[in-house]
Amino acid sequence: MAAEKQQPTFIEEPKIPTDDKTPTCPVPNLPESKTWPELVGLTAEEAAKKIKEEIPGIQIVVTRSNIATMDFHFNRVILYVDCEGKVEHVPRIG
Repeated sequence: MAAEKQQPTFIEEPKIPTDDKTPTCPVPNLPESKTWPELVGLTAEEAAKKIKEEIPGIQIVVTRSNIATMDFHFNRVILYVDCEGKVEHVPRIG
């Protein structure tokens, strides 16, 4: 019995609403270009605490400095840390 070739399954692209009611920023009053240069050199825990005090509800992601992401999220701050767990780059929203 010969195995039949399966046809690829295509998933329909999600429809993105284009009306003015679509929220652009999930955390209210969040500036898109906010940065925290004063947090460089602090531990990830200290930096995360200060950011969350300023913007409650923000998502904090801690990663090594050699990891990068190409996506942007209005409700996220990535803390790039060195091998000692200290913030190595200026944290920013995105």
